[in-house]
Amino acid sequence: MAKSITEIQAKSDQKRGVKVKGFKLHVDDIALIEQASKNLDVSQAQLIVDAVKFYLDNKKPLN
Repeated sequence: MAKSITEIQAKSDQKRGVKVKGFKLHVDDIALIEQASKNLDVSQAQLIVDAVKFYLDNKKPLN
């Protein structure tokens, strides 16, 4: 039996080690992410990952 598109996509995602992560964001924040992504010529996903890593590297500990 042929695999469905969903099954093919799930297998591909598992093979590549990726999974979908969704957020509800304010429309202004979405526009900011979209514009920054275009300006920096990186994907929105890469922009978010880089921003989180930068934040963690530069955030002072709370204690």
